Amino acid sequence: MTDAILTLNAGSSSLKFAVFAVEEDGVTPRLRGKIENIGAAPHMVAVDAKGAPLIERRWNVDEALAHEAFLAPLLEWIDDHLGGDRLVAIGHRVVHGGTAFNTPVLVTDAVLTALDALSPMAPLHQPHNLAAIRAAQTARPGLAQCACFDTAFHSGHADVVTRFALPRRWHDEGVRRYGFHGLSYEYVMGRLMTLDPTLAAGKVLVAHLGAGASLCAVSAGRSIDTTMGFTALDGLVMGTRCGALDPGVVLYLQQQAGLTPSAIEDLLYAQSGLLGVSGFSSDMRSLLASDDPNARQAIELFVFRVAREAGALMASLEGLDGLIFTGGIGENAAEIRHAVAERLAWTGLVIDRDANDQGAGRISDSRSKVAVWVIPTDEEIMIARHVLEVTAGL
Repeated sequence: MTDAILTLNAGSSSLKFAVFAVEEDGVTPRLRGKIENIGAAPHMVAVDAKGAPLIERRWNVDEALAHEAFLAPLLEWIDDHLGGDRLVAIGHRVVHGGTAFNTPVLVTDAVLTALDALSPMAPLHQPHNLAAIRAAQTARPGLAQCACFDTAFHSGHADVVTRFALPRRWHDEGVRRYGFHGLSYEYVMGRLMTLDPTLAAGKVLVAHLGAGASLCAVSAGRSIDTTMGFTALDGLVMGTRCGALDPGVVLYLQQQAGLTPSAIEDLLYAQSGLLGVSGFSSDMRSLLASDDPNARQAIELFVFRVAREAGALMASLEGLDGLIFTGGIGENAAEIRHAVAERLAWTGLVIDRDANDQGAGRISDSRSKVAVWVIPTDEEIMIARHVLEVTAGL
């Protein structure tokens, strides 16, 4: 009998899952899948470790089910697929760990209460993350649950990096810069250590570019600065999120335009970014395929902000040895990588066009003063590894 670990990543309208076999030297992928369009027309797909289809299921459009409704049937299907093997733990991606949670932890009632209090800092993600934990607890009350935090990788930042220029009481109450996408950055840096250990020990800028997007400055393997701050709304232009914004805009929207706090939240999180600027799509693939001038403007703004924020993080690093692209856009959009590289040409960065078009491994030209890589991220295996560490000996 082989033990297995399930990982869950609950988003606003999706539930990503993966199952890993526990081996003597770590964890091995067995299957991956997702349930998408939750709340509308739910659709479940899963593939095995080689990418072969395992299941596809659709629910009726009028079955507006919440995330919790899918956990019990998902667990039953996983049990059937595992056969005689045994599910021993579930690991959850939790976006915000605040100042208290700098490492993965076993979930207890006290932990859940503390994480609930952080929901206003990550309203798009945290409530769904915690709903998945509670649903799993209900479906399998005896199964170990582990929370793994996107903020943890950035927990060693210097005070000058984390502090806003607000009265000290607010910093003491948790109003500070945290940073996110930490599970992705942790995985990518681990891969880079294998692929190019000399570069991994240097000054590296990792660009996690997707529907959610951020940059992270890593020095000698440690995060020292990042573009996201108090919430996952900060920094780069994203799919539907605005990124960095003059706080005076929020005051104007409230005081002059009469928008309520909930309306402003919806505007900044769900109606802005690539969607807001283009007027029709938050998907970079659709924008790149469009001849609409508003789509082109959205792309240019996205690239400009990536390059501008990259310059700021180079100041934090005091130099740059390598640039790593990851995330849905970073891994798949050669045109975006090329455009970012052109804006950063002043650093001596040169990419190889053929290698960039292929989109895997090292894509920098031999003349480049900066090494450039494309490294696919894998947050799920990072979660599974953490679960294995936390549950050892239970």
